[in-house]
Amino acid sequence: MRRPEPTRWLWAPWRMPYMRKVVKPADPSDCFFCAYVRAPKRDRKNLVLLRGKTCLVVLNRYPYLSGHLLVAPLAHKGELALLGPAERAELFDLLVRMEAALRKAFKAHGFNVGLNLGRAAGAGLPGHLHFHVVPRWTGDTNFMTAVGQTKVIPQALEDTYRQLQKTLRNGR
Repeated sequence: MRRPEPTRWLWAPWRMPYMRKVVKPADPSDCFFCAYVRAPKRDRKNLVLLRGKTCLVVLNRYPYLSGHLLVAPLAHKGELALLGPAERAELFDLLVRMEAALRKAFKAHGFNVGLNLGRAAGAGLPGHLHFHVVPRWTGDTNFMTAVGQTKVIPQALEDTYRQLQKTLRNGR
């Protein structure tokens, strides 16, 4: 068996000033979370599953898999250090609660939970931090993903929303 080539390093210290270049902060008026916070009467249309005192839970409109949720603070904050103790506590409590709800509603075998802080880290909405909670099942990827670069979502968003709402109403 052939051993892989060792990693090679190319030192390029002249690139750091370019990489540190200031990036314009995201505009809260372009933030869908902030729009949802301001429109509680449109929660069903906006797929808002739950509102807490400092945070909310939204069903992802473009999910990786059925049940893909976003848990975010109500306030437009893009860094963990900007969150107050109540926001941090409620964020984590909602992550725990949503894991339990997804496990109960969809019999998920596992979860991917994470966040991307900043555009360079992959955040599609860098100014308003949010955690992704993605339920996973053994065998949830197939040839469509590998060959056709296509994700198969086996349930309509409206059905997923109703099922999770029912689970949340009936207790943790």
